[in-house]
Amino acid sequence: MTAIPAEELVEIVDRDNHPIGAVSRRIMRQQRLIHRAVYILVFNRQGELFIQKRSLGKDIYPGCWDVAAGGVVLAGESYPDAALRELQEELGIGGVKLAHRFDQYFEDDANRVWGRIYTCTSEGPFFLQEEEIDHGRFIALEAIEPLHRTEPFTPDGLFLLQRLAGSI
Repeated sequence: MTAIPAEELVEIVDRDNHPIGAVSRRIMRQQRLIHRAVYILVFNRQGELFIQKRSLGKDIYPGCWDVAAGGVVLAGESYPDAALRELQEELGIGGVKLAHRFDQYFEDDANRVWGRIYTCTSEGPFFLQEEEIDHGRFIALEAIEPLHRTEPFTPDGLFLLQRLAGSI
């Protein structure tokens, strides 16, 4: 992995999620190419979800609340390896058991992504990656919609929460 996020090589896929190549994150964003990402929803034992406020320096959805830790799958990397890497990088946690929930395709004006959604349980402590996350906190699932009325959330995160409600 390179130290410059924009230069990381990202797995590019077709509409059916078959790998077709690799390009830098910068090119992937500029050309709005379909790529892979992992989303890890971290719950505590009380069933509350850990949400993170994305830093203003993020290349997509800056300043939004994110319901999942995660990020792009690097070229040649598996979904499980990417999920474990992202948990360690973003939240500073490891040794958790990941449960694969489902895969989903999401598309909006800024993003086209095949995401693999995982859940896990952790009480922390969390060591937030300051370049990517301003702060985070646990929140009851039913409190997300009221918060969303006053503060922005990532659209892909809200989309996956709707699907998750039907899979638990």
